[in-house]
Amino acid sequence: MERGTQFIGQSSAFLDAVERASRAASLNRPVLVIGERGTGKELIAERLHRLSQRWDGPLVTMNCAALPETLIEAELFGHEAGAFTGATRAREGRFEEAHGGTLFLDELGTLSMGAQERLLRAVEYGEVTRIGSSKPIRVDVRIVGATNESLPEMVERGKFRADLLDRLCFEVVTLPPLRVREGDIEVLSEYFGRRMANELEWDGWPGFGPVAVRAMENYQWPGNVRELRNVVERAVYRWADPAQPVDYIQFDPFESPWTPLSQPTSPMRDAESGGGNGAAETDDMAARHSTDFSAINEASIKVGDFKATTEAFEKALLEQALAQH
Repeated sequence: MERGTQFIGQSSAFLDAVERASRAASLNRPVLVIGERGTGKELIAERLHRLSQRWDGPLVTMNCAALPETLIEAELFGHEAGAFTGATRAREGRFEEAHGGTLFLDELGTLSMGAQERLLRAVEYGEVTRIGSSKPIRVDVRIVGATNESLPEMVERGKFRADLLDRLCFEVVTLPPLRVREGDIEVLSEYFGRRMANELEWDGWPGFGPVAVRAMENYQWPGNVRELRNVVERAVYRWADPAQPVDYIQFDPFESPWTPLSQPTSPMRDAESGGGNGAAETDDMAARHSTDFSAINEASIKVGDFKATTEAFEKALLEQALAQH
C-alpha cells in the first residue's frame, strides 16, 4: 500500500491496530508505531496526522536510517552558516519545518545517543537549538516515531535512552504482520491484481488460480504488504493470457537457473581450498536444482493409507515442478 490510499484489510488484528491509531489521533501526544517492514507504519503515521487537529499543518517525514550519523542532528535541528565544513548558509531543521504539524521519525531506533539526548530536550521543552547557535527556537511539533526494533530491549542493552522512551510511549500502536492477518492475503492480492490488470488495460480481471492462491496462503511474507504487492503485480504483468486466471507466482525475482555462482574472495582462499572450487560449484548446483521436499504439506499424509499418501506426494511434486518451470 502506498501513501494516499485507503487501508485494506478485514482481519480483527489489523482493524484493532487501525482503531487504536484513530483514537490516539485527536490527542496532542507522541505515538510510537511498531511493526515489521512493509506493514504500513508510514500509513498509520499519516492517519494520525490527518485525523488530528493538526491536519492542515505540515507532515514532515525523516528516515533516520537513511542519513549518516554525522548529519542526523543537522537534519533534525538545523544549522547556522559556518557551523561545520560545507555549511555555507543557515538551514532549518525538520523540527522547524514541522512547526504546527507532525514530525514522523521513521527507523527511530537507529538514532545515535547524542541525537537521542537532543531529541529528548526538544520533546520535553518544545525547543531546539541549531548546530552552531546558542539561541533556542520554540517549536510546536507532535512526534510520531516508528521502528521494527524492540525499544525496551534496546534500552536494556544501552542502545536507547530510557527517559526518551518514557516520553515517547504515551501510546504504542503495534501493527500485525501479514501472515497472521486472517483473510487479508486474499483481499489484498485481489485488490493489487485487479489494479495491475487495469493498468495493463486488460478487458477484465480473471482472478487467481488455485495453485497461486495456495502458494500465497502458505507463504510467510517476510516483507508483508509491500512484498505481496510486488509479487502480485509481477505475476499479473508476466501472465500471458488475460482470459485465464493467473496461476503462477514467483516470490523471488532473482531466482533463475542462470544465477551467477559466487566467486572466491581472494586467490589465497582459492589456493587454500586446493586451487579450485569445482566441488563447491557442483554442490551449489545440486542444491539449487534439488527438490524441496519440505514444501510437501505434511497434513496430506494419512497414516495407514499408502495410496492416498502416494497420490498426495506426487501431486505436490508436480505442482512444484510446474511452478519452477
